[in-house]
Amino acid sequence: MIKAEVITIGDEILYGQITDTNTQWISAELDKIGINTVRKSSVGDTEEAILQIFSEAKQRADLIIVTGGLGPTKDDITKKTFCKFFNTSLAVHKEALEELTAFFRKRGREVTGLNLGQAELPLNSTFISNKLGTAPGMWFEDEGKIFISMPGVPFEMKGMMSDLLLPKIQEHFKTPVIFHKVVRTVGIGESLLAEMISDWEDNLPENLKLAYLPAIGDVKLRLTGFGNDLESLEKQVEDAFEEVMPIIHSYVFGYGNIELGEAVGLLLKEKNQTVSTAESCTGGYLAHLFTKVPGSSAYFWGGIVSYDNSVKMNQLGVKAETLEQFGAVSEETIKEMAEGVRKRLGTTYGLATSGIAGPDGGTPEKPVGTIWIALSSEEGTITRKLTLGGFREQNIHLTSIQILNLLRQNLS
Repeated sequence: MIKAEVITIGDEILYGQITDTNTQWISAELDKIGINTVRKSSVGDTEEAILQIFSEAKQRADLIIVTGGLGPTKDDITKKTFCKFFNTSLAVHKEALEELTAFFRKRGREVTGLNLGQAELPLNSTFISNKLGTAPGMWFEDEGKIFISMPGVPFEMKGMMSDLLLPKIQEHFKTPVIFHKVVRTVGIGESLLAEMISDWEDNLPENLKLAYLPAIGDVKLRLTGFGNDLESLEKQVEDAFEEVMPIIHSYVFGYGNIELGEAVGLLLKEKNQTVSTAESCTGGYLAHLFTKVPGSSAYFWGGIVSYDNSVKMNQLGVKAETLEQFGAVSEETIKEMAEGVRKRLGTTYGLATSGIAGPDGGTPEKPVGTIWIALSSEEGTITRKLTLGGFREQNIHLTSIQILNLLRQNLS
């Protein structure tokens, strides 16, 4: 397994002034060609810090990829630091100078003195063309290790990496094949899921590795295979998941990057059924999980955010006596909300949420995190009481996931 380390250089990253998206993208691209990123680091624009991280990375990884610090100003010291690290010096690179001159000429501008310095490269480096900017990339080989330096500007880095460096890296390292498959589960916690499939996991072949990736409301199972032939590896991973599927099938809602709202939408579309929402505590978030999917108008007909009791009564038909006797956060009210929105919007299903999302508003009888959800159809209305925590955004998200899962189970 080829090990890689990705390093970003720039005070602006450490200060939180910009978000580092480069390391995530680079790691994902390396993974596709069978290279494992073992560490990601960010350092400021100081020679001491950069030299230290270079030395450490050289001990840990076979491939070290660096972004940032290649601009024309004095604070961009990456090239000079590479020279010190490799005990070499800068010199004007003919091809880099020609490319830089052509870049400015195409835009009707003259190359400034500061920009001319960008055509200087360490003598031991290989020039990497940058068709989208003024800072060329560099490739270094030293004691069996590869260092690559690229601009920090994301679109320049991605162009250079995709067009030139990924093929060069593959050729140099003769990389193995890695194949991932992700199964998405909902309605079961990580520990219980792990317990349920422990025997299957223990008997996986040595070249298959399972990872649990929990999030708020769902757990991903990622099975990674390592080998030399992609086709046989894909089959091996597929066969392994087929073995465990009878145990977990009731919790599985999809594969890869699909989200629960999209998966439920596909089921509704497949069955030619529709849904509407009546939301109180989720404030439209449930509707958003439907409508963020392109084409969702085929099955999602609309929603009513009934935050105030008057809206529950006037728009959803909730009885005044129900609210007065049981309150907005109750089984009786949520039932009338779900039935009301289904009938008013004429959909197959009506979904409703009402509760105390927090951080305030709780009582001893109904503490923060007390939520009621309901699903209404011609067959009747199903209600569920949720007892969640004290964090508002988490409660809103979990409530929406729970009711989506209730609908998924009803559709399956």
